[in-house]
Amino acid sequence: MPDVLVASRNPKKLEEMRRILVDHLDAVRVVGLDDVAPFDEPVEDQPTFEGNALLKARAGVAATGLPTIADDSGLCVDALNGMPGVLSARWSGRPKSDERNNQLLLDQLLDVPDDRRTAHFVCAVALVLPDGTERVVEGRMDGRVVREVRGSGGFGYDVVFEADDRPGVTTAELSVADKDAISHRGKALRQVAPIVADLLG
Repeated sequence: MPDVLVASRNPKKLEEMRRILVDHLDAVRVVGLDDVAPFDEPVEDQPTFEGNALLKARAGVAATGLPTIADDSGLCVDALNGMPGVLSARWSGRPKSDERNNQLLLDQLLDVPDDRRTAHFVCAVALVLPDGTERVVEGRMDGRVVREVRGSGGFGYDVVFEADDRPGVTTAELSVADKDAISHRGKALRQVAPIVADLLG
């Protein structure tokens, strides 16, 4: 059974990615960064989600020799001209903190009326193979930013985001299955899984 590296240390993100990939890839073993020898991870300095995902996937292949999947994702808020975007994870500065990121976002949108709080999540997933083959897919989830933190599931901005497909609840209030079905990451991973299966043959 071949190993496929998912270039992430975020335990919640890794769990989500493993769950969705394993549903579609029963013939591979999905390993994370903590399962391989440590290596210098690249600084995510690209201006696009695709660029950062490719950066991480290429670094994983170069360091381990394993087919590598990496994602870059974030929240794009219309009233903030698409920000925090690629800066989503570090929106409130270092060290990274979901709680501070969410509070900063709510503060920035405090005076924005409900009809202008539209936003969408984007997830770019890159697959890079040792032979140099590269594929990138993208998923998107549209919705809006609510006015208060709600829910205990998910991670990141899930506690302040309500998806158009599930109005009335934040994505942090959805069941795992419901979130996977509509999420930006779920959509992207379901696109990349058959590509992985086909390329690994």
